[in-house]
Amino acid sequence: MGLLQPELGLLFWTSLAFGVVLFLLCKFGFPVILRSVEERRRFIDSSIDAAHEAEVRLERVTLDSEAIVEKAEAERQQILRTATDERDRIVAEARTKAEEEARRIVAEARVQADEEREQILRDGRQQVAALAVALSEKLLRGELRDKQSQTQLADRLLDEINTQTTNPEA
Repeated sequence: MGLLQPELGLLFWTSLAFGVVLFLLCKFGFPVILRSVEERRRFIDSSIDAAHEAEVRLERVTLDSEAIVEKAEAERQQILRTATDERDRIVAEARTKAEEEARRIVAEARVQADEEREQILRDGRQQVAALAVALSEKLLRGELRDKQSQTQLADRLLDEINTQTTNPEA
């Protein structure tokens, strides 16, 4: 018996052992292996589906975030425009109020200056009148010391009054 020519008994027992092992593998081993392979295939398929779904969600989130960023940028621009308009309005309002206040102050200063000028003129007139009266009094005292001087002054004044009433142009 050689290795190349096996005996019939060895062949029978080897075939029987192979059949038993094959039967046990088919009965108990292969279903477990196939179930594991099927579970692994389902896990891989579900992982691929989950990855695809995650990719879709990521795209949606990316689009949503871009939309939110664009909306935030638009709101920022609107807020800046509103703030700029409000600033311009406040500056214009302040400028208008300042101009009105300046006009009011200038008008009050003019009124006050006019009043002060009138007061100065009144005071000046009063002082000139007082000086004229005092001067006239001193002159008259000097000229009217005697009776003849008083009579001459009275006659001269009457002549002047008569001249003015008869000749109003003078």
